[in-house]
Amino acid sequence: MDNSSAAKKLIKLLDLTSLNDDDNSGRIEKLCTTARTPYGNVAAVCVYSRFVPLAKKLLEGDSIKVATVVNFPAGGTDFKELIKEIEIAVNNGADELDIVLPYQALIAQDKNSCLKFFEIINKANKTIGKTIKIIIESGILAKPSLITQACQLCMENEVNFIKTSTGKTPVSATPEAANLILENISSGRRNIGFKASGGIKTLEDAKKYLILAESIMGEKWVTPQTFRIGASSLLNDLITTIERGY
Repeated sequence: MDNSSAAKKLIKLLDLTSLNDDDNSGRIEKLCTTARTPYGNVAAVCVYSRFVPLAKKLLEGDSIKVATVVNFPAGGTDFKELIKEIEIAVNNGADELDIVLPYQALIAQDKNSCLKFFEIINKANKTIGKTIKIIIESGILAKPSLITQACQLCMENEVNFIKTSTGKTPVSATPEAANLILENISSGRRNIGFKASGGIKTLEDAKKYLILAESIMGEKWVTPQTFRIGASSLLNDLITTIERGY
């Protein structure tokens, strides 16, 4: 696949993200304007929950989804707070919830906390009907056995996507972790999606994940319903590539 074709495809698979501590209404307005391009719209914008109503208003009438983060970025085990955050996100109008797995509990093999987390996720999925992406924080899990365990938990429960990272840790998405996640999806639940996120800034970065997904899952599998790239600055490079023509 040539770079221009890859860039055009990736725009429609992008979760355009702004999750900065100093985000404000002006920045979110700019993000939503940028989400519409001459080469197609991005799949979603991902913002903090307090900005979801603004994003929904600005994107009204478009096919662009509005995503937000929950239990972010620490992936804690305060489950009352988790339930509260889910309720707030839904009441604010979020279409998609990117929820951080309590990955430290998984590392500690605290099975009760992991089971409780997914019990809440399953109940939420049945009652709210939103797209749920679970962030496993693969860079911190690090070990293939732990990443596989996280994938298996996701596939056994009511999850729509497995997402690599919050982008708030020293190691975020890596092709090695992506390969392992996709292999698990391929052999377990092919209808579950994959999202690479964290440190993906250029077409060259993103194309690795696109090619990897197509090679493992097949080209037809790679659609906004099953494959996303989460990034804040990638879109500029994609547009530059298309306009340059190579």
